[in-house]
Amino acid sequence: MDINEIRGLNDHDLESALVDAKQELWKIRFDLATRQEKNYSRLPATRRRIARILTVMTERQHAAEAAAEKAS
Repeated sequence: MDINEIRGLNDHDLESALVDAKQELWKIRFDLATRQEKNYSRLPATRRRIARILTVMTERQHAAEAAAEKAS
């Protein structure tokens, strides 16, 4: 999922995508620890996906705060 796809999601979908990504990260770490996972590149890719989601959530929060300050 690239940044443009993430920006297209609404707030509720962003939160659910974040939960899913964190669960996937936990599963990947567990699978790597138990030697069930061979693809190590999934770990940083999932971390990047979480970072992208958090970035978009932060951008929206800052935009909402700026709009509230401008309105008052």
